Amino acid sequence: MKYTTRKSAILLLSDGTIFHGKSIGIAGTTFGEVCFNTGMTGYQEIFTDPSYFGQLMVATNAHIGNYGVNEKEVESQSIKIAGLVCKNFSFNYSRADSSESLESYFIKQNLICISDVDTRALVSYIRDNGAMNAVICTDGTPLEELKSALDKTPDMVGLELASQVSTTSPYFYGDENATYKISALDLGIKTNILRNLAKRDCYIKVFPFDASYADLASFSPDGYFLSNGPGDPDPLFGAIQVAKEILEHNHPLFGICLGHQVIALANGVSTYKMFNGHRGINHPVTNLITGKGEITSQNHGFAVNKEQLENHPDLEITHLHLNDGTVAGMRLKSKNCFSVQYHPEASPGPHDSAYLFDQFVENIKAAKN
Repeated sequence: MKYTTRKSAILLLSDGTIFHGKSIGIAGTTFGEVCFNTGMTGYQEIFTDPSYFGQLMVATNAHIGNYGVNEKEVESQSIKIAGLVCKNFSFNYSRADSSESLESYFIKQNLICISDVDTRALVSYIRDNGAMNAVICTDGTPLEELKSALDKTPDMVGLELASQVSTTSPYFYGDENATYKISALDLGIKTNILRNLAKRDCYIKVFPFDASYADLASFSPDGYFLSNGPGDPDPLFGAIQVAKEILEHNHPLFGICLGHQVIALANGVSTYKMFNGHRGINHPVTNLITGKGEITSQNHGFAVNKEQLENHPDLEITHLHLNDGTVAGMRLKSKNCFSVQYHPEASPGPHDSAYLFDQFVENIKAAKN
């Protein structure tokens, strides 16, 4: 009965292309950049990842919602995607330790979703035409009104979004009696990053995106961390300045995703908007230092300029994406700093990239001795 009474809905792309489907949950409209994730599982982690803020997520897996929701499997306190596009939505779930259905989870958090979309055709279209702005409409708003509003939706290039997902005040994570202290700049930090640091005997103080180097240094940390997050890294002038000052003092520094891009910008290496970006849990990366391969989780629409990095006298590429040759990691030759474009905390592989957190702690140990 629920299926037959569901209302019609549409996904309108900025170039005028329309995909039809059915409404899930609440009625309304939601705008953002449409992109796709190729992961076969982990949808709850994706939906709550702050790096996806402002994006309409297309799930390439044919079934979404089939294992429900578990309150422990979140990367932040709320859903961060702007909306969901999927093929088959499961109203019933079968996992024993799930607390509720994905539908009720969406309704509680006011997420707009469209299902019964030909996602194979949609993903093929995005791959051919690039990521673009779009709107999901489940309330029957007239098409011309949607087009007008979509035209006014800001482009992701130049868009600063870290301020929308960062903590507003500092907080602590882990055991205060831990051996090592970390100051983390929250540009959209994932909870599992904090878990990985804490279980390596680190006590973390997490600072808002606009904190200064002096703020972070006031914790007297043994190391510094720049987090992942959404949007274009170029407008993050404060975070770039923080990275510069950390490097000037040669403190141990580790950056993931947006933090990786900020470190590049702090060293005069530019970033650029990718045609489609990388989003999924099956991305192959090679470690140029060890020669080993890694299956990685990735979620980014911007990347570091490879040619500029190769010509930089003090930067070295450490990891490459095997599908397209883009930069997946780098380190400074004269500083205690390294970074990766992918997400080691997401545990694809499942442990291929866990060594990066160990490497950070080893760098801290070496700096203390």
